[in-house]
Amino acid sequence: MDVFFLLVGLLLLIFSGDFLVRGSVSLAAHFKVSKLVIGIVIVSLGTSAPELVVSLDAALKGHPDISIGNVIGSNIANIALILGLSALVSPIKVQKKGIYFDWVVMMVASLLLLFFSLNLKLQFFEGLLMVFLLTLYIIWSITKSRKEKLASLETPPKPQYKLWLSLLFVLVSSVGLIYGAEFLVKGASAIAIKMGVDERVISVSVIALGTSLPELATSVAAAARKEMDVFIGNIIGSNIFNIFAILGITSIITTIDINPMVLKFDIIWMLALALLLFIFLLPLRKGIISRWKGLIFLTIYVAYIYLAFTTGIL
Repeated sequence: MDVFFLLVGLLLLIFSGDFLVRGSVSLAAHFKVSKLVIGIVIVSLGTSAPELVVSLDAALKGHPDISIGNVIGSNIANIALILGLSALVSPIKVQKKGIYFDWVVMMVASLLLLFFSLNLKLQFFEGLLMVFLLTLYIIWSITKSRKEKLASLETPPKPQYKLWLSLLFVLVSSVGLIYGAEFLVKGASAIAIKMGVDERVISVSVIALGTSLPELATSVAAAARKEMDVFIGNIIGSNIFNIFAILGITSIITTIDINPMVLKFDIIWMLALALLLFIFLLPLRKGIISRWKGLIFLTIYVAYIYLAFTTGIL
């Protein structure tokens, strides 16, 4: 039954997250919101919704390791697994202007998380600061895109669905996210106890991978079609949202206790991968994530998961 709850929870999160994005984008179009705002704000928050609901539900129910492990594990998977697999399918060219600034923001977010974690707690004012910084980043992203005169992004799109159906998608998917998180946290915590490992290990591996599956499927498909124009930028943006939005909002609502191993082990791997990504991106704007670099990322991900399990045995 524990595995059943875990799988049902993952499926609910994946499909609910997808329909939440579809419904939100269509709903925004009905109210004449530009594609630019939809892309930067609505889609980014929509794709982060599964992680947000899981982290919040876990924190409120006394499973802080799942709450923070889900975010850190997702950030590690975004770079090491998703970028690695996508690069193996097709080398990724760095074409997005301003990728350096996006990377710096991601690194600042990661270092802030490390600093805030030193007392083994994420609290209200720290969460407030993270949400404030996220707001500044969104404003900057929209302003930058406008200055680049992306006219096609400024034209309000046509709704994909009728208004009532868009609303239905948003409402039903929101309920699906809530129950998906409920089942996932329940199944994962029970499995961790039976396997004799920390909840942290299950969260940085199984849960993080599960909540990252939509991004993984989309990224590999985009690599196969060679549609990689803003791919790395989206990966970096996702990592920024994961820290500032998910942990920020969650810690505003409730204090998150941090497992010392998260500080000593998981965050260090996340920071190391961020640095390695920067090295692999050089020279900026002309760099390429080649297949051999993708293989290195994948090897690192396998090593991280293996070490996470071996160090997380109770």
